[in-house]
Amino acid sequence: MDAQLDSAEVRVLGALLEKEIATPEYYPLSLNALVNACNQRSNRDPVVAYDEATVETALESLRAQGLALRITGGDSRVPKHAQRFTEKFNLGRREAAILCVLMLRGPQTVGELRGRSERLYSFEDLEGVESTLERLAEMEFVKKLPRQAGFKEPRWGHLLAGEIAAAEEASPAGPPPPTDRGQTDPGAADRERIAALEREVAGLRREFEEFRRKFE
Repeated sequence: MDAQLDSAEVRVLGALLEKEIATPEYYPLSLNALVNACNQRSNRDPVVAYDEATVETALESLRAQGLALRITGGDSRVPKHAQRFTEKFNLGRREAAILCVLMLRGPQTVGELRGRSERLYSFEDLEGVESTLERLAEMEFVKKLPRQAGFKEPRWGHLLAGEIAAAEEASPAGPPPPTDRGQTDPGAADRERIAALEREVAGLRREFEEFRRKFE
């Protein structure tokens, strides 16, 4: 991307992407719904508290860059907002899902991305996530970060707001000291369990949405 987005623009664009894929029945979004999506406490890092003025300013900038669209008229009495990011850069569902999760939750490992993107796109395996990241890296949308001390896997981050801050990257580190059980990454099992739980919750959420729509 030629232009760089600020943190509010990244959050607004990520929220639009997420809602378009996860809850298309409520998309495009009103300004109020978009503010709520940006300020969610779940699936967000960091959690923010944007007001309408902040979101509207971000929307104006995104529209100027051809990344968002304001929709008026029709059956709606209030303007609605939609993203044009995927259209502008010809991104598929899997690319949109990975970028969306990175925009909303910051740098993550391949395993974390697979688990957290489940409700947006269901990757069959880690190789599918990796190949998507490699394509996005070729487009200069994402970057693999140096492995953090104490972590087995490197993380990936998006470049929509420019180069990732040094604090986010951390310097390359060698293998962490082994534990009494000879494990090189004590937190790996916990992260895998968390990723599995997130996939399970995403599946339950989809089932609930389908069940609810039957009665609407």
